[in-house]
Amino acid sequence: MQLLLVVGLILSSAFFSMAETALLAANRYRIRHLARRGNRNAIATLWLLERTEKLLVVNLIAKAICNAVATVFVTSIAISSFVDDVNALTIATIAIVFILIVFAEISPKVIGASYPERIALTTSFILKIWLKIALPAHWVVNMFVGEFLRVLRIKKRDFLSTACLSPKEWRSIILEGGNSIPQKHQSILLNLFDLESISVEDVMTPRAQIEALDFSASIEEIRYQLTTCHHNKLPVFEGEINQIIGILHVRKAIALLCQEHELTTPHFHQQFRQLLTPAYFIPEGTEVFTQLHYFQEKRERLGIIVDEYGEVQGLVTLDDIIVELIGEFTASTPGDTNADSFLWDKQGQCVLDGTTTLRDINKKLHLDFPLDGPKTLNGLLLEILQDIPEAPVCLKIKNCVIEIVQVKNQAIKIVKLEIPKN
Repeated sequence: MQLLLVVGLILSSAFFSMAETALLAANRYRIRHLARRGNRNAIATLWLLERTEKLLVVNLIAKAICNAVATVFVTSIAISSFVDDVNALTIATIAIVFILIVFAEISPKVIGASYPERIALTTSFILKIWLKIALPAHWVVNMFVGEFLRVLRIKKRDFLSTACLSPKEWRSIILEGGNSIPQKHQSILLNLFDLESISVEDVMTPRAQIEALDFSASIEEIRYQLTTCHHNKLPVFEGEINQIIGILHVRKAIALLCQEHELTTPHFHQQFRQLLTPAYFIPEGTEVFTQLHYFQEKRERLGIIVDEYGEVQGLVTLDDIIVELIGEFTASTPGDTNADSFLWDKQGQCVLDGTTTLRDINKKLHLDFPLDGPKTLNGLLLEILQDIPEAPVCLKIKNCVIEIVQVKNQAIKIVKLEIPKN
């Protein structure tokens, strides 16, 4: 009879070890997905996962009781069977310790870790009932533990709060996802985390490259620019770029352009102004993720970036942020860097425009230029040289040889990059 009790206690201890390991190793996202679909076992498992600390305590109590009682019974059997044999008592103690380690601890935990979801879902109702029954024991033990920790001046931390993952940890999980996440999806998720670490200045069209319409120009010049522009929306300024008076939807101006006799009348400017919508201004330094939310909230698709003095620094659109999130579109607009030339050639060289952003260079050429200062290659070189160089000039940055090929209008226009061969 005592032997059967010992076997039952060992099996009980093994059950708690296996169920506990399976619960902790189970994929919480898969369990949560099953729970949303109405799976009762998954719902019970989630309930246990929300009370992991309590479950660990009551399971530890159960295993300690089972192991202790099993040891007592084995010792009793050894004493009653071998009255004065000390060696028999020693062998019995060693045997029960070996059995508990192998069959009540290690083996059940290996099984639980091998089939976590299956075992966790199967044993969840039993553990749930056990947790409710053993709550008084948990309360008593926790009271003594709390007093002991208070004497040692150790603050108790919330288990769930320590289990929360930081953005960097989430990023590592995505990177380690491997074949379980399609490469395109993985890229989008990683870019989504990057949106919180970059500002609109990193994705904007610089001031010098903005296609804008000068309202003070002649009617013929305005007509020519409208018929040859590459964008559907144009910022309209009066006199100089800092005096933006609105945004023009080019399609709305088509009807006005078709009215040849109206274009020569004094009422042209008045009619033209009526087509403009108010410009939406964005402070420099705004995070891209925050700006995406603002675009959605204000139902805007284009914003003018200004500095603390109100000077125009650039232009950012919703498309710029979407490109940052999902990657480049197949179609390109005139003036964009040719994607085919934005690669290393067979000699390990690449010729770029000085206005190319450092983020694009790092991403497409797998370099490591600093991003905490200037945004463009031209700005980085001018900061390092502290002078406007006369071509050709060579320097080395982050194991990359940079040759300044052309300088024009106080700016570096063409640069050649080269990776030294080992």
